Parts: sequence; C-alpha cells; structure tokens
Amino acid sequence: MALPTLTPEQRAEALAKAAEARKARSELLASIKSGEQSIEKVLERAKENKTIGKTKVSALLKAVPGLGAVKVANLMEQIGIDPDRRAAGLGDRQRRALVEALK
Repeated sequence: MALPTLTPEQRAEALAKAAEARKARSELLASIKSGEQSIEKVLERAKENKTIGKTKVSALLKAVPGLGAVKVANLMEQIGIDPDRRAAGLGDRQRRALVEALK
C-alpha cells in the first residue's frame, strides 16, 4: 500500500499531532513513575482515553517503580499478554491479573 501524498500543510499538521501524542504519552509515563497515578487507575481508563489506549502495556509497566524490562517481560508472559499489546486491547481477565500481580 502506497503512502498518501500530503500537502505541506497536511504534513505539518500530522507532525504537530504526533508531537502532541508523544508529549501526552511522556507525561502519562512520568505520572506513573512519580506515583501520581496508579497502574490500576490508568488501565481502567484505557478504553476511553486514546493516549492510554494506544500505549503499549509493556511501556506502562516499565514506568512502575521497581519494574524493569526483564520483570515486565516475565510478568506479561506469565499472564499471557503479547509483548506488543496496547492497553486498550487488554481483556478484563488480563487487566485484573496484572493488577493482582502488582499488589
């Protein structure tokens, strides 16, 4: 599938939108890391919040203090979550299992 040809204005708009999304995702991860937001509350809002919903579960978990890449990978494998799964794609069972494992 060929990429669409964008006008300079459309391209600038797309770049601005992408930058906004990166900034929002960065702020989200920082708030998890600082303890302002719990992973449980964030995952509950994944369906209605696009920023959270499009963020990979592994990235959200790595922002939790004390969890690194290896622990996150092991936890996701135990629960049966694909490493590329995004937060909005989690099922209720997976979400509950994650929250329980982190308590």
